[in-house]
Amino acid sequence: MNNRLNDKVSELMQYLEEFQSIEIPEFEEYKKDVKAKAACERYFEKIIEAVISAAFIIVKEKNLKSPESEEQAFFILSKNKILSENLAVKLKQAKDMRNIIIHNYENVEDEIVYDSITKEIKADAEEFLMQIKKSLK
Repeated sequence: MNNRLNDKVSELMQYLEEFQSIEIPEFEEYKKDVKAKAACERYFEKIIEAVISAAFIIVKEKNLKSPESEEQAFFILSKNKILSENLAVKLKQAKDMRNIIIHNYENVEDEIVYDSITKEIKADAEEFLMQIKKSLK
């Protein structure tokens, strides 16, 4: 891995570690806890941004076809056997959720955001790290 990618991987690992230190309440309490919601949503954004940046760095480093969008970067990595297709789909969904959180599209459903935060983003980001490390050895 090059220095830029190493830096991005380290940043992502730091965000995951910091995110893990947040005590996320049960859903009913989460809905009422403005500070917990804000912290969780912000780490969700930071984690997926780091994943997207790392994906773009890998695409460029490997001289792969330039993606026309953020999610396309995941599918280019999948097509080139750097990520699994399943993970590319999950990361695209995480990116979509990040957009909903950031831009407050529609009325964001707390339960969907909560599930993404508590059940998906950490596992997906860790899987991303594992797959890129394995394929870039």
